[in-house]
Amino acid sequence: MAEGADMHTFTSIMDALVRISTSMKNMEKELLCPVCQEMYKQPLVLPCTHNVCQACAREVLGQQGYIGHGGDPSSEPTSPASTPSTRSPRLARRTLPKPDRLDRLLKSGFGTYPGRKRGALHPQAIMFPCPACQGDVDLGERGLAGLFRNLTLERVVERYRQSVSVGGAILCQLCKPPPLEATKGCAECRASFCNECFKLLHPWGTQKAQHEPTLPALSFRPKGLMCPDHKEEVTHYCKTCQRLVCQLCRVRRTHGGHKITPVLSAYQALKDKLTKSLTYILGNQDTVQTQICELEETVRHTEVSGQQAKEEVAQLVRGLGAVLDEKRASLLQAIEECQQERLARLGAQIQEHRSLLDGSGLVGYAQEVLKETDQPCFVQAAKQLHNRYPGVSCPLTFRPLGPPLTPLSLPTVPEAPVIDTQRTFAYDQIFLCWRLPPHSPPAWHYTIEFRRTDVPAQPGPTRWQRREEVRGTSALLENPDTGSVYVLRVRGCNKAGYGEYSEDVHLHTPPAPVLHFFLDGRWGASRERLAISKDQRAVRSVPGLPLLLAAERLLTGCHLSVDVVLGDVAVTQGRSYWACAVDPASYLVKVGVGLESKLQESFQGAPDVISPRYDPDSGHDSGAEDATVEASPPFAFLTIGMGKILLGSGASSGAGLTGRDGPAASCTVPLPPRLGICLDYERGRVSFLDAVSFRGLLECPLDCSGPVCPAFCFIGGGAVQLQEPVGTKPERKVTIGGFAKLD
Repeated sequence: MAEGADMHTFTSIMDALVRISTSMKNMEKELLCPVCQEMYKQPLVLPCTHNVCQACAREVLGQQGYIGHGGDPSSEPTSPASTPSTRSPRLARRTLPKPDRLDRLLKSGFGTYPGRKRGALHPQAIMFPCPACQGDVDLGERGLAGLFRNLTLERVVERYRQSVSVGGAILCQLCKPPPLEATKGCAECRASFCNECFKLLHPWGTQKAQHEPTLPALSFRPKGLMCPDHKEEVTHYCKTCQRLVCQLCRVRRTHGGHKITPVLSAYQALKDKLTKSLTYILGNQDTVQTQICELEETVRHTEVSGQQAKEEVAQLVRGLGAVLDEKRASLLQAIEECQQERLARLGAQIQEHRSLLDGSGLVGYAQEVLKETDQPCFVQAAKQLHNRYPGVSCPLTFRPLGPPLTPLSLPTVPEAPVIDTQRTFAYDQIFLCWRLPPHSPPAWHYTIEFRRTDVPAQPGPTRWQRREEVRGTSALLENPDTGSVYVLRVRGCNKAGYGEYSEDVHLHTPPAPVLHFFLDGRWGASRERLAISKDQRAVRSVPGLPLLLAAERLLTGCHLSVDVVLGDVAVTQGRSYWACAVDPASYLVKVGVGLESKLQESFQGAPDVISPRYDPDSGHDSGAEDATVEASPPFAFLTIGMGKILLGSGASSGAGLTGRDGPAASCTVPLPPRLGICLDYERGRVSFLDAVSFRGLLECPLDCSGPVCPAFCFIGGGAVQLQEPVGTKPERKVTIGGFAKLD
């Protein structure tokens, strides 16, 4: 147990040392001059808040061509070690002159007081190229003499040197070579001395004897930060200029009207901000380190996945090359076989023709035999000659072999298919039908590609969903998204490869799930006038005797019955959609929905209406005409008659049927091939659409307090056919939602 505790303590100490070492190394980067890449020596603060050594700044200005503008902003008197006439105290010693305050004010601020007339030409501003931000910094007219010295940075550099023992021991600045190690320093004299030199330079009974010794240092800073313009200690901070100022700067016209606060206030405010920032950084070091680890792990994962992707691409390219090599070999073999067959046939013909030339002597012999007059002898010789020369009994013929061998005789890919837009549509599923153009090479199978166009585009190539090896010339795409637009295309494939894609076809899917139901004629349907098909998807109304009597008694009026057929399914939630086709020759048909209870109550034994032209709902039975009724009507019907759709004044139509002064009182639109009905049970709204283009025709409110079912009303002759679900067709099914490939 003790050994484990010691090991844990040792590990903790090592971790702390590593962290301290890392922190010191990171801090050392902040203490390096961007010009000389060494630790700062008498750093100056540039207007861009970056620091640079004073000697480096003078060197940079000299390279830029500014001579005589590198004034000393350190506000220090000359060190005795830097004075040529001052040697070791063993030699001659001279007293360092201290300039008078008035002289210092005249040298620094002369000519800047109000009222002095400036010359016509102003001194040129000095531009300093900052090595940190790579920008030109305006130093003003005074150059380096107008910059502050960064005493805080000097203290940090000195503490860092002492902590890491950088630079070794400090030597006495007045001893003869070899100098001794310095033991004391003097802030007034700005130099480090050994014990003997310090006593000689500070004798008893003189003013220098009152200098307080300090630790030896390479550079000595003034006790306070001095104004570079007036050599006075700064006491205020100008918020407008963001610059430290002295008492004389405060009363000058340059800072007139500026916000000036005491240094203590600026010190406290900046110290609080820096403390908060530092506390936040130190408190989130673990989080930052965790995020760094996560980012490094992400980098490693990216490198691994990138390498895997490269290998996969290389493998795919190799596979594609193998397929191309195989294809090339098969095509070359086919060409070789065709060539050998044709060469054999040509060689046979050449041999046959050469045999005729070889028999030229036989021809001469035959000519001499023809001169024979002895008939028995001629018969004997001619029979023998005829057997040797078969060309005598058959004429010479030439059998052409067709056109020469060219690449056009090789198999070709199928042409781009043509999608049959009359038979292609979207209902509960998408039914796609196509055909090949005439004289196109046959296709073994087809590839179908489709995608949604109403989704936001993503960067990169277009993503298509693809289905391979589809047999036949039609297919079903199952489970399409409702209220979407799909784009589809097809291409064929045979032995020669893939052909071109067909033209893109755009299809709108229904706005809601399709409702499957059958017709139920038990409520309000008269078997004498209504005929429902065996599959219960079509109904036809026969006018019968009442309409014939109406034609005879047109002037006296007649009574016609309203026949209604309901769907066998009621809707109690969600959104539903169905479509139907109305015979354009129908006299008067109403297509819509209603509450099941109200429909059965109203149409079971409904009274006759007077005249087939009687239409109290102005185009629909939604009740929208009665503005005083706040409750939604129990029915919503669309009126169709003689190939037209009647839209009333209260209809909210999406067909754009408005006049110059407002919506029309009553208007008609042509009857589309199929009508669509979309019921939103939660919202209590029903919409009538053109089922081909999905263009809105009418939208009505509906009372959805109970089960709602489809309804069809007939007055006179008419016919309605429910759209058959696509899934009942025997075509090949292709499910949407599988893998997707890049185009």
